Amino acid sequence: QVQLVESGGGSVQDGGSLRLSCVVSGYTPNRYCMAWFRQAPGKEREGVDYSRDDYGIKYAVDSVKGRFTISQVNDKNTQYLKMDSLKPEDRAMYYCGAGPTGYCPTQQYNDWGQGTQVTVSS
Repeated sequence: QVQLVESGGGSVQDGGSLRLSCVVSGYTPNRYCMAWFRQAPGKEREGVDYSRDDYGIKYAVDSVKGRFTISQVNDKNTQYLKMDSLKPEDRAMYYCGAGPTGYCPTQQYNDWGQGTQVTVSS
């Protein structure tokens, strides 16, 4: 079973940057989609950025394209989400997830971390 532990959240001003980290254990390279999701108060969890590591393909939703970057360091089993030009609407709990390889935005993600809070003030 894959286990994930996020860190790196915090409070920043509008336009600021953060880098979230997710340490993954029980992970076999090239067999997973890795993803970052977020959930704002009163809203459903939504995927924001995905990475299919067997082909090096990345997918980002329109609201974060050009601002957020997903990356992985496989030998350290660590996944990152670099977030630039943060906006107040990016405020949410952010989670990393692992799912089966394929078209990552539509895969079923069953393994989650505990989340890390991101707050952006205007």
